[in-house]
Amino acid sequence: MDAFQSNWIAPLGPHVDAFEREIAELVKTPHAVALSSGTAALHLALLAAGIEAGDKVWVSTLTFAASAFPITAMGAIPVFIDSDMTSWNMDPILVQEALAAAAARGDLPKALVLVHLYGQTADADPIIEACRAHGVKVIEDAAEALGASYKGRAPGTLGDIGFYSFNGNKIITTSGGGMLVTPHEGVMSRVRHLATQAREPVPHYEHKDIGFNYRLSNLLAAVGRGQLQVLSQRVGARRAVFDRYVNALGSLPGLTFQPEAMFGSPESLATRWLTCLRINPTLFGSDRETLRRHLETLNIESRPLWKPMHQQPVYKGAEAHLTGVADALFTDGMCLPSGSAMTHEEQDTVIAEIQCFHERYISAGA
Repeated sequence: MDAFQSNWIAPLGPHVDAFEREIAELVKTPHAVALSSGTAALHLALLAAGIEAGDKVWVSTLTFAASAFPITAMGAIPVFIDSDMTSWNMDPILVQEALAAAAARGDLPKALVLVHLYGQTADADPIIEACRAHGVKVIEDAAEALGASYKGRAPGTLGDIGFYSFNGNKIITTSGGGMLVTPHEGVMSRVRHLATQAREPVPHYEHKDIGFNYRLSNLLAAVGRGQLQVLSQRVGARRAVFDRYVNALGSLPGLTFQPEAMFGSPESLATRWLTCLRINPTLFGSDRETLRRHLETLNIESRPLWKPMHQQPVYKGAEAHLTGVADALFTDGMCLPSGSAMTHEEQDTVIAEIQCFHERYISAGA
């Protein structure tokens, strides 16, 4: 209401400045830049990392397409890296081995985009250590992981540059928006410059670089500040939804829920942004897709896990380092309704329908 009453809607403004400070304080990083989307943040992160056409950038294969599209749009070459079963995120052992092999043949990437998927952090330390040993910059896609913790640290603050998304489906939202964070003042200054059409600090409009209209409006930043006040409650609500599903459905044969990877630290925490599980059709009595279609007929929306980037038609033939984990997760993995405002009655309906579906198929099989 303050943004409306002051008539300071856009561009920028005091709420943008405050939103940046509050995010920086929350995740304990020196610098934060509010932007129009997480995708814009990744684009600027790649530019700030010095990525140019023809450069290779390694990125998680099990992710939403926005983790890879800006790489391609810049003329760089995405190389897809498989997941591990511990976190469902980028496999650190695979990264270490692949970087050593790439160094031996003189084909190292210029940067690596590490995705923290479904509110669960990747095992970042060994990946970042390996990248630093080879001079590879690390950009963290923490779009889905604000509020999570990796050994007591916020995802997005572990590498060289990180970013969050405030898209409408995220745990807190500005309807559309993002935030880039970095410990490097030079990166922050470069990103701010490029995000405001690369305007030079002179009275007239002068441009020495190609810039972009990527800054967040004062109005949306005000929304974000309000949302930020309930972040911990939203995380608690998502985790409670996950726990109720596990308590009600975890004993069904063939159902396994996404593990919470602790990485040897009690200070690691997943937000459970979405409740994700896998279905073993032999034990459960039916496959994932049959269950998903059944729920759809009841107006209950569920979805498969992200289709790996190396399987996407647009990236057919792309270089990839694979172990089969992402393929397996996509084949039998799904996301259940998981909203923070979901009532017990709504969740009980989903639970009851899955239980009845299982019983029906098991009886038919018997």
